[in-house]
Amino acid sequence: MTEHAAAGGTTTLGVGMVGYAFMGAAHSQAWRTAPRFFDLPTMPRMRVVAGRDPQAVRAAADRLGWDDAVTDWRELVARDDVDLVDVCTPGDTHAEIAIAALEAGKHVLCEKPLANTVAEAEAMAAAARTAAERGVRAMVGFTYRRVPAIQLARQLVAEGRIGEVRQVRAQYLQDWLSDPKAPLSWRLDKKKAGSGALGDIGAHVVDLAQFITGQRLTGVAGLLETFVRERPVPASFSGLAGEAGEGTGPVTVDDAAIFFGRLSGGGIASFEATRFAWGRKNAIRLEINGSRGSVAFDFEDMNLLHFYDADDDATTAGFRRIVVTEPEHPYGGHWWPAGHGLGYEHAFTHQVVDLVGDLAAGRQPHPSFDDGLQVQRVLDAIERSSASGSGWVDLPAAAGEPVAG
Repeated sequence: MTEHAAAGGTTTLGVGMVGYAFMGAAHSQAWRTAPRFFDLPTMPRMRVVAGRDPQAVRAAADRLGWDDAVTDWRELVARDDVDLVDVCTPGDTHAEIAIAALEAGKHVLCEKPLANTVAEAEAMAAAARTAAERGVRAMVGFTYRRVPAIQLARQLVAEGRIGEVRQVRAQYLQDWLSDPKAPLSWRLDKKKAGSGALGDIGAHVVDLAQFITGQRLTGVAGLLETFVRERPVPASFSGLAGEAGEGTGPVTVDDAAIFFGRLSGGGIASFEATRFAWGRKNAIRLEINGSRGSVAFDFEDMNLLHFYDADDDATTAGFRRIVVTEPEHPYGGHWWPAGHGLGYEHAFTHQVVDLVGDLAAGRQPHPSFDDGLQVQRVLDAIERSSASGSGWVDLPAAAGEPVAG
């Protein structure tokens, strides 16, 4: 990392971000907020943001707090004042941008899923391993790991509080595509997004199930379905159907995914990801059942974790409702008084805090690109299982091994 001296001898981390829409806004808020609530070893500086439209990216820079704006991400990567490149673009661009940044000696934070294909993810992971030999680090943004209740769930499982993990149930439910008149977007174009509900939101619950249990999926079987195959083309959209704003265009990704798998510790897991669940806005639901208890979480009530201890007296046994806002809880004590809940944006701030701390200490941040590759292999195996109707697909034991089949 090229560190720049700041007032009082503090070093700075120059950040450049590619993309400025939904994820770009969330990441920008995190880069702005982290040093104001946490004592960071290195001070992030929001140097430059890149986007294709010169007027729009300039407006985004002013609104989100970036010093400068450019229309070519290559110019951003080449700048001497940029030490880290934050990739917040559609999946079809992740590999090219991230690999170029790593080769230029820049740290990389890349949004999930890591790539659109296993081949792209393998190339990115290989580039990250090579860069790590020079002290350059890469991390993939599975941000929900940084929700305090998720961190506490992982801690309880690791401490053996629920015993041996036997079953995992994981859902990610949204409803923004339930209306067949909802328009096309890049997220419905396989060339740009890679997959639909499976990669967009299913990737999160795959990562969370593995993160909380400390185990990986060793094999999966799945079913993908597209319910609405044509959607209106909005005026702002281009690429799928004739003139923007006219007619309909094809949906080339899945609307819903259902799959199950086996964990490396012997337990079993079931998953559901859909953008067709009316009334569910961002319901990430996980329940892990063990030989001695259970933990349960729902992101729509994200400050709570439910914990069941099978050793409790039968007359009073039940799920404990834990409000995860105490100073003793993960990331606690840096925000508000106990009981004053956190929101969606705070996980992104925690991601910045952990990343900056790891970079300053010379540690590999997690989830790494190898972690992202492993999730990509799971997604690929589910797609192959569904496409072939062949059922079970085994997964390789290590990130460097070739994909089965």
